[in-house]
Amino acid sequence: MRRKIQLVGLLILLAFGLRPVAFSQTEELKSLSPKEEHPQALFVTLTLLEQYHFRRLSLSDSMSSVIFDNYIGALDPTKSYFLKSDVAYFEKYRDQLDNDLRNSNLDVAYQIFSIYRERALERYRKISRLLIKEFDFSRDEYYDTDFEKVEWATSREELDERWRVILKNQSIAYKLSGKEWHEITKSLKNRYNRSRKLVYQYNSEDVFETYLNSVTQAFDPHTNYFSPISSENFQMAMSLSLEGIGARLSQRLDYTVVAEIVPGGPAFKSKQLHKDDKIIGVAQGDDGEFIDVIGWRLDDVVQKIRGPKGSVVRLQILKKGDVNALPDTLRLVREKIKLEDEAAQAELIPITQGNETFNLGIITIPSFYINFEDKNNGVQDYKSTTRDVRKLITNLKDRGMDGLLIDLRYNGGGSLTEAIELTGLFIPSGPVVQVKNIDRSVEAHYDRDSQIFYDGPLAVLTNRYSASASEIFSGAIQDYKRGVILGENSFGKGTVQNLIDLDRYVMGRTMDLLSKPQKSEREATSLLNTYNGIKSGKIRVGQLKMTLAKFYRATGSSTQKQGVQPDISFPSPFDPDTFGESGRENALPWDEISSAPFNPTNEISEELLDNLYALYLDDITNDKVMQQLVKEVEETRTDILDTRISLNLDVRRSESEDTDDMSTTISQSEVLTSDEHREKLSEDAYLRESLKLLAKMVKSKVG
Repeated sequence: MRRKIQLVGLLILLAFGLRPVAFSQTEELKSLSPKEEHPQALFVTLTLLEQYHFRRLSLSDSMSSVIFDNYIGALDPTKSYFLKSDVAYFEKYRDQLDNDLRNSNLDVAYQIFSIYRERALERYRKISRLLIKEFDFSRDEYYDTDFEKVEWATSREELDERWRVILKNQSIAYKLSGKEWHEITKSLKNRYNRSRKLVYQYNSEDVFETYLNSVTQAFDPHTNYFSPISSENFQMAMSLSLEGIGARLSQRLDYTVVAEIVPGGPAFKSKQLHKDDKIIGVAQGDDGEFIDVIGWRLDDVVQKIRGPKGSVVRLQILKKGDVNALPDTLRLVREKIKLEDEAAQAELIPITQGNETFNLGIITIPSFYINFEDKNNGVQDYKSTTRDVRKLITNLKDRGMDGLLIDLRYNGGGSLTEAIELTGLFIPSGPVVQVKNIDRSVEAHYDRDSQIFYDGPLAVLTNRYSASASEIFSGAIQDYKRGVILGENSFGKGTVQNLIDLDRYVMGRTMDLLSKPQKSEREATSLLNTYNGIKSGKIRVGQLKMTLAKFYRATGSSTQKQGVQPDISFPSPFDPDTFGESGRENALPWDEISSAPFNPTNEISEELLDNLYALYLDDITNDKVMQQLVKEVEETRTDILDTRISLNLDVRRSESEDTDDMSTTISQSEVLTSDEHREKLSEDAYLRESLKLLAKMVKSKVG
C-alpha cells in the first residue's frame, strides 16, 4: 500500500510514566510550579551547554526566539489547541526568555503550559458534540498536514471546524478497517477521554522537561534533557521490549513513540518500523481486535506489545510526523532478542552474467557493536563487529567468494572504534576519521595495521537510514578508493554526543550557594533540601545528552548534513535536503577541515565507475525490476510532496489498495541466480542491482 510520508516539525520528548487516576469533569486542575531542585538543574544545564556544547553558543535574544518557537511547537505541533490570540499574547515573551533563563526563572514556561492545559480540556469537552452526526464521507474535502503553513485559528468556531476535519480524518481510518459509525464514535470518545485524563495528570516535572528540551534543541537536535522519569521509563521499555518486537519505546504527550530499533529484532527485520514512528493501536494474533492505545501510559502499552516468543502482535503505526493520517498495519512475530541476532551475518549468492557465474558474498551489519563487558573481563572470544566480520570473510573465502558486498542499510551506527577497526580490514594503515573537539583541536583516528585482510572486489550498500559509524566506514572506503558505494545518500549525522549525569553538578552548585551569605531563610531551606535530597537518593535531577564533537572524513570533509553520497545513486524517495540530518532544525552546519595525509589504494578507477554507471543506466531503462522500482519511488515522492489528505471515503479506499503487483513483474524478470536465492532478490531490488554491479566489478578485475 502506498503511504504518504509527511516530514513535519520536531516533537520534543515528553515522558510521563504516570498512573491512571480517577477523573471527573468537575475536578480542578492543580496549579503547577517548579520543584525546589529545578532552578539549580536549569542553571547547571545552561552552564554546561554554554561552556561545553560544540557550538559554543550563548543565550541571546535570537536564541530566546528559537526557544520560544520550540516550546510552542512542542505543546501544539498541529496548531489544534492554541488560538491566534493566545500566541499573540505569548509574543511578549519571545525576546525575554534568555534573561529569565539566566535568572533561573521558569514562570513563563508554567504560565504558557497552564493555558495549554485549559485549551486542551476545552477541545476534549467538545469531542462528543462533533460526533453526534455521522460525517458525509462522499464530500470532497481535504486535511492539510503541512502544519508549518497552517495559520493559528482566529476563533473557537474556527477551531471547531479544524477539529471536525481531524475527527473525520480519523474516522475514515476506522471506516477502512470495517467499523460502523457507533463503533467509531465509541473508539474516538474513549481515545480523547484518555487524553483528557492525561491533562489532569501533568505534573511539574513534565513542564520542566518539555521546556528544558526546547532550550537544548536550540543548540542542536541531538542535545536533549532527560528527566528522572524519562530515564526510568526508557530503561524499563528497553528491558521489556527486548523480549517482544525489539523496539525501545518512549512517550510524547499521549503517543507511544519508537525511540530506537534494536538491531536483529523483529521490528528491525521488518524494515517497516523506524525511530519516531507512533504506535496507536495493538492487536493480539492475526484475528484479534485492535485496541486504541493513544493516551495510554508507556508501561501499559509495553505490556500489550510483549508476549511469548513465536506469538503474533499487530501494530497500527503512524509514520514520523503523520499525526492524523491513515495508519499502517504491521504484523510481527515476537522473538527473544539475542546478541547473535544483532551480529553481522553472511550469505553467498551466485550471480550469472552472460555465460559466467560469480559467487558473491553479502555481509549484513545491523550495527557497530562490541561486548565491552566481556572484553574488560578478559574473555578472549568476545563479540564485536570486526571480529565477527573477519570470521565471516574467512568462511566466505573458503567457499569460493569472488566479491564482497557490505550491506549497511538501516545501520544507525554504534561503536566508533569498531567502525575504524572494520575499515582496517580493507585498507592499508592510515587515518580513517578525524574528530574536532569543542576546543577546535583535531584528532585523527588511525588504522595502525598495514595488513589488508580482504583485498578483493568490494561494494558497500547504504540507504537514508545509514548513519554515524556507518558513514565513517563507507566514507573511508570511498576516500581510499577501495570499494564502490551504492544505494541512497546516507543520513548525515556527523556529531558526537556524551551522556552527563546532572546530580553531582547540582549538588556542587547547591553546596557553593549554601557557602555564600545573604540568603533568605526560604532560599537556604530550599537549597538544603535539594542538597540532602540528592545526597540521600530521594531526589534525582536527570541527565543531559550533549553534542561535544564533530566527525570528519580523512579528506577533511564533514559527514554532517551531507552524509556520504554514493558513487552510484539508486532511486530514492527521500530528498536529502529535507529527510535526514539536513532536514532537522538547528542541525550543525556542514564544513571541512584540512585533509589528513593518506594514500588511496586506487582500486576503484574512474573508468570502472563509468562502466558500472553505464550498466546501471541500462538497467534503469530496460530491466523490469528497476523500472518497477523507479515507478514506486516516483509515486512515493509525489505522496511526500502532497500534504493534503482526501476526506472522501471512496478516494481513500482506492488510495489504500495496492494496484501494482510487483511480485508478478519480478517473477517474470531476468533470472540472475539460482532458485534458492531468487525469492530473496525478487523482494529486494536494491540488493539485486548491487550484486549485478559487483559481478561486473569482479568480471572487470578477472578480465
